[in-house]
Amino acid sequence: MTATTSAVGPTVRQRWRTIRWVLLALVAIIVVSTISTWLTAPRPGGRMDPRATSPDGAHALVALLRAEGVEVVEADDISDIEHALRPDALLLVAQTDYLVDVDVLHRLAGLPGDRLLVEPVSRTREALAPAVRPTVEASYGGKPDCDMHEAQRAGEVELGISATYEATGDTPITRCYENALVRYSTDGRTVTVVGSADFMTNSGLLKQGNAALAMNLAGTRSRVVWYAPQHIAGESDTGTSIVGAIPARAWWMVLQLGVVVLLLALWQGRRIGPLVAEHLPVVVRASETVEGRGRLYRSRRARDRAADALRTAALQRTLPRLGLGTQSPPAAVVQAVAHRVGSDPALIGHWLYGPPPATDAELVELSRHLDDIERQVARS
Repeated sequence: MTATTSAVGPTVRQRWRTIRWVLLALVAIIVVSTISTWLTAPRPGGRMDPRATSPDGAHALVALLRAEGVEVVEADDISDIEHALRPDALLLVAQTDYLVDVDVLHRLAGLPGDRLLVEPVSRTREALAPAVRPTVEASYGGKPDCDMHEAQRAGEVELGISATYEATGDTPITRCYENALVRYSTDGRTVTVVGSADFMTNSGLLKQGNAALAMNLAGTRSRVVWYAPQHIAGESDTGTSIVGAIPARAWWMVLQLGVVVLLLALWQGRRIGPLVAEHLPVVVRASETVEGRGRLYRSRRARDRAADALRTAALQRTLPRLGLGTQSPPAAVVQAVAHRVGSDPALIGHWLYGPPPATDAELVELSRHLDDIERQVARS
């Protein structure tokens, strides 16, 4: 047996074409891991922050409103509010401790649309809801005890420790939950003031009817401009960036994945290149092929296929001696063989074209008779 082997070493371009897919896979793994970690990581933030998933944040309420088809615009400053607010929209103002700029309050007071003030401090309440003032009492929620549609639909709630309000003049106001929730109308707008923000936060929505009340109050309009400043205007924002929101353990996961992919690339990179062309002319004995096929037929008990193979081989060697072709009809072949060997045509037809043997013994007998027929034709 002879063998001829030829190999062509890979070029730099061929190596780059192969290894670039490994590098792309590494980049894709890092990107997917980073995005997944960022999407699933907690988002810290201050009280009533619409983006925060912390207990004091309001991301859950914002998500519920958007699921109900309410457009929630998250405003970061007075310019965002002026750009987004419309006469048919609702302005929600919370976290008013940071509203210290008088000019900002005056600009907010001059904007159109309804207002919802959540736990306002004195200067915010005086600028945006001058018709009400706080009382010395406190409320914890309970039954609404009023005819406000939003409160009646919510039922009992747990507001926590809440401020209460009363009218400053003759303006009629609607008071619910022991004066913790008040509402009045003036200049074509509805102003609603609630003395606590706890029921609207992520941790407070699950208590009694808090979620219903929060959604009813914030979802009165198809658009809500949500303004909950987390720092005093003009000061630097110390909020967490996207990169800072990723947990430290996530970076270790990305690093480990990168090391694994790099090691895999180095391991497989040693074998980068075209396939080796190898020509191996092999000579196999005919007897080995026959024995191998016979063992295969025997293991599968394929007596019919074995009999067909024996008969086909015997006819291929016998027909040329009789002057017949492979397309000759069986009757002509049987007559020619019977005439040459001087045997019964019916018996010759049975061995050459009969049914397949049912047992191994019948297969052996068929093989013996075919060998006799072939030998007699050759000698005659």
